[in-house]
Amino acid sequence: MEKAGIILVVSGTLIVVGLILLAAGNQVILEGVFQGNGKINSSQDLTISGEFNSEESATGVFAVQVMEFKENTVSAKILDPFGNEIVSKNVDEETIEEEFDITDTGSYKLIIQTDSNEDIQVFGAIGPLPDAGKKSLSFVSAYILIIGMVGLVGSGIYKIKSKKKSV
Repeated sequence: MEKAGIILVVSGTLIVVGLILLAAGNQVILEGVFQGNGKINSSQDLTISGEFNSEESATGVFAVQVMEFKENTVSAKILDPFGNEIVSKNVDEETIEEEFDITDTGSYKLIIQTDSNEDIQVFGAIGPLPDAGKKSLSFVSAYILIIGMVGLVGSGIYKIKSKKKSV
C-alpha cells in the first residue's frame, strides 16, 4: 500500500476513534445531570429536581437557556433539601451557568420563573460539577479528531503532489 493510502486509513481510524470518545465523553460528563424544558409565564414555573450526595461532590452546577431571550424577564434559584434558597440569579443573557455548594445530601431544586405574562421557552439542567478527569476525556477526543482531520488533508496533499511528480 502506498504512503497516501496508509495515511488515509490511519486518519480515518483516528477520526472514528475521536468521534466514539467524544460521544462517550459527553455521556460521562452528563451522568447525574437532571434536565428539563418547558414554557414558563407569571403563573407557571419550571422546576427540575436532582438528587445530590454531599460526600460524592461538594459543588453542583446549574444551567439555564432562554429561547427568544429578553432582558430582565427570567430568573433562576436553587433550593436545598430543606427548601432554603441558596442561590438566586437573574438570567441576563441567553445562556447562564453557575455553581453552587452542596452542603447536605438530598434533593436540590432548580426553579426557573418569570414575571412576564407571555410564554417563554426555557431549558434547564442541574447536576454535580464534573471532575477534571471527566472533562479531560472530551479534550483528548477533540485532539484525536483534529489529528485525524489534519492527516486526512495531509494525505490528500501528498497524493496530489505525488501525481504531479509522476506527470
